[in-house]
Amino acid sequence: MKAAVYKAKQRLEVEEVATPTPGPGEVLVRVKYCGICGSDVHRFMHDMVRPGAVLGHEFCGVIEELGEGVEDWAVGDRVVGGGGNPPPGSAGGLSAEPRYTPRTLGLRASSARGAFAEYVVMPAWRALPMPDGVSDELAAIVEPCAVAMHAVRLSRLRLGDTVAILGGGPIGLLALQLARAAGAGRVFVSEPAPARRRAAEELGANRVLDPTELDVVSELVEETGGIGPDVVFDCAGARRTLHDSLEVVRREGQVVLVSLAWEEGYILPVEWVGREIEMKASYGSLPRDWQLSLDMMRRGLVRSEPLISAESIVPIEGIQEAFMGLMSPDEQVQILVRP
Repeated sequence: MKAAVYKAKQRLEVEEVATPTPGPGEVLVRVKYCGICGSDVHRFMHDMVRPGAVLGHEFCGVIEELGEGVEDWAVGDRVVGGGGNPPPGSAGGLSAEPRYTPRTLGLRASSARGAFAEYVVMPAWRALPMPDGVSDELAAIVEPCAVAMHAVRLSRLRLGDTVAILGGGPIGLLALQLARAAGAGRVFVSEPAPARRRAAEELGANRVLDPTELDVVSELVEETGGIGPDVVFDCAGARRTLHDSLEVVRREGQVVLVSLAWEEGYILPVEWVGREIEMKASYGSLPRDWQLSLDMMRRGLVRSEPLISAESIVPIEGIQEAFMGLMSPDEQVQILVRP
């Protein structure tokens, strides 16, 4: 089969590798689409991937073969690559370690054979069935949607609240849709990339700001009558966005840190500590977040347009160029790789 193998020094090459065989309790999935996650890009940028590894964890596909003892699935079932409930006694995992850090310890969890490939093997319990009416393209972004779902569900967002989202990448745009569904009264988005700003406008943001042209903090304070947003989601991970989130939020408001910043940030506590702000970190997702995301997609409350278009889908042979483009996105929103 073809797979995009990491060669180190920001280089991915498509190679022919052996098609994996499912073991007991596993299924072989023929990958339909696999999304390029921001964490994939960060590891690519910082050369934090083991040579020979195949990245890719945002995927959907069709079951091609069942391993021994698998009874709950059938060949031909459409699935998404995660979100299932773990068997009793296996909950927790690596991220439950008391000193867990996704930058270093998280690399241990990276499968040597991810889904930037024609086929991938996974434990049967991890997969979730794709509901009728959910397209393959939409199903391929269930994982980032679950991350956004986890953040919104952890937040103190209440009906009618004003929300600011700093960072209009895929997770930010999904958080926009979920905040609306959760009852946000107004949602503002800050994003430097033109294509992502246009996507935020199409998805109904009340105002979309370009942080390279405007002082986002001043603009959002003015938009909220001098008070500030009730809840701010930092979905950017840029050097200054956490500081801006803490500075702009209202008194006793909440900042939810969703992004994984890989560089030291900038904060100045004297600017915001007097407002007794709460900061909540949100990391990854739980099976319930995946299941709710699929249900929201089935009901039409989360959609793939304008995150995904025909131009957003690239063949696996174009994966190197896709990663390079996402290092400094301009016209890219969400990229799906088609094996």
